[in-house]
Parts: sequence; C-alpha cells; structure tokens
Amino acid sequence: MTPTKRPTIDLKRILAGAQLPALPHSAIRLLELSQDPRNGPAEFALPIESDPGLTGQVLRFVNSSYFGFSREISSVKLAITLVGIRTIKNFSLWSAVFSLMPNPKCGPFDLKLLWQDSLRRALFARSVAKLLGAKDAEDCFSAALLQDMAVPLLAKEAAPLYAKLIQSRNEGRVRLSHLERHVLGWTHGQAAGIMARQWNLPEAFATLIEQHESAEHFANDPTADPARLAVALSALLPPEADSQWPECEQLDSIYQRVSPGKSPELREVLRQIDDQFREFAPVLKLSDPGRTLLDRYDEAAALVQ
Repeated sequence: MTPTKRPTIDLKRILAGAQLPALPHSAIRLLELSQDPRNGPAEFALPIESDPGLTGQVLRFVNSSYFGFSREISSVKLAITLVGIRTIKNFSLWSAVFSLMPNPKCGPFDLKLLWQDSLRRALFARSVAKLLGAKDAEDCFSAALLQDMAVPLLAKEAAPLYAKLIQSRNEGRVRLSHLERHVLGWTHGQAAGIMARQWNLPEAFATLIEQHESAEHFANDPTADPARLAVALSALLPPEADSQWPECEQLDSIYQRVSPGKSPELREVLRQIDDQFREFAPVLKLSDPGRTLLDRYDEAAALVQ
C-alpha cells in the first residue's frame, strides 16, 4: 500500500544530521585542479600518488580488460595520459564517494545491488550520451553512477520510513522518486544534488545528478541538453532487486524517438552494456547481477506481445 501521510521531514535537516563525511583530500585536490584547463597529467598524478589506495585503484582500472592495453601500465601519469584526465578524475571521485556510503539495515534495501544498478546506468548513460552527441560523456557516466548516492544515507537516517517507501515501489511499478515526492515533498535526486554541492562538485555535475528523473521532459527536445537526457534515460533501467521492468516500453519508445538515424537498436545497446559491465565490474569489486539487461529486455518484450 502506498504511504499517503506526509511526515514533517526537512531534507536539509536530515542531511545535516547525517553528518555527511568529507571527501578525501585527494578527491578534493583533483576537483580543484580540474578548474584550471592548464593543468595536465603531471599535476593530476600528484594527488593520486599521494594516496596509495587510490593509486592502486586507478592502476587496476586502467589495466582492466575494459581498456585492453597490450602492456601493463604502472605509472599514474601515463595512465592519465592514455585514458584522459576527465576519465581518471571521475573514476577517482566515484571511488571516493563509494567508500563513504553507509550500508543501512533498511527493509529490502541492498547496497551491493544498488552499486550494480549504478554501474549499469553509468555505462548506459555514457553510451547514449555519445550517440546523442553530448560533449561530456564521461561526466554523464559519473552523474549516472552517483544519481542514487543519497539513498543509502536517507535509508540510514530514516530507516522505518524508507523501508516502507522501498516496499511500496511494488517491484518497480512505482518509482521511488514518485513516492518520495508524494510522501515527503522531495526526492533522493534532490538530496544527491545537495550532497554534490556540499562537496563542492561542479554545479553542472550536481544538476545532472538531481534531474535524473525527468526523461520525458528532456526527450521533448533531445538536442537541447543531450547529457541530461542520457542520464535521465539511464534511470529507466531496471533495478536488479525487481523481478519485472515496467519502464522498459517507455525507455524503448523514448530511445527510438531521440536516437540518431543510424544508431543501434536499444536491444544491441543493452547487449554492449552487459559486455562492458563484465569487463568493468571486477575493477570495482562488484559481482555479476543475476540477470543481464538483455535478458530483462527480452522478458519485458515477451510480456508485451
């Protein structure tokens, strides 16, 4: 049953009470460096190399099968030169946020499944952003990866309420953001935007995160802001915890409407995302989901026929 009574819960008060942890100094320094286009691989390598844990993560990332380099990359500076400053900066940022998120005991909430969902959405957002001609596909990757980063924090700070909200999703038939807006007057996307600003992330990045629930709106003019559209479309992918995918038809319809003429069909894009996930997941120590996106798509299509 959908909760209808609106409790008196102030979003900013919840986030303040949660005592949002500070980003590691290395992540803060990378963000500072990114504000000056004159900084290059040598400058960006310094804060990474000052953090042994981050250095190891970056080198594992660059040496993964996802990039497929023929020889091992052992230098952070070379890694940045090969895959790009933006890619390494965003990977480092996500690694930092990943390490800060709590794992609350809140009804059916499962943090491991959330990160699996987030990686799939990130890979999908980047692919679609490239198809739509967005300039900053890597920013779409990171924004999609972090679009649900407020959920663990909210589930920890308001566990009884969020347990009811998550259960009321009814296997994905109702979006969590719709329930939040109805019950609370705000959404986890707005909460994530506030978190991003408290961490002094770029405003454009915070906006990408907090507006991930507006796919239909951005689809009305796909050339106006392809980055926001790509991130919002990624939010329509199915959570691994749900047995059904009610929004599959909506995603397919929007994708067909906005994708350029020679773009692959959505089914092919999902197959590519499944392949990329298998290559990328070990770097982030994520296990494979029980079902591929392609399997989910075929199951959903069969129900419509």
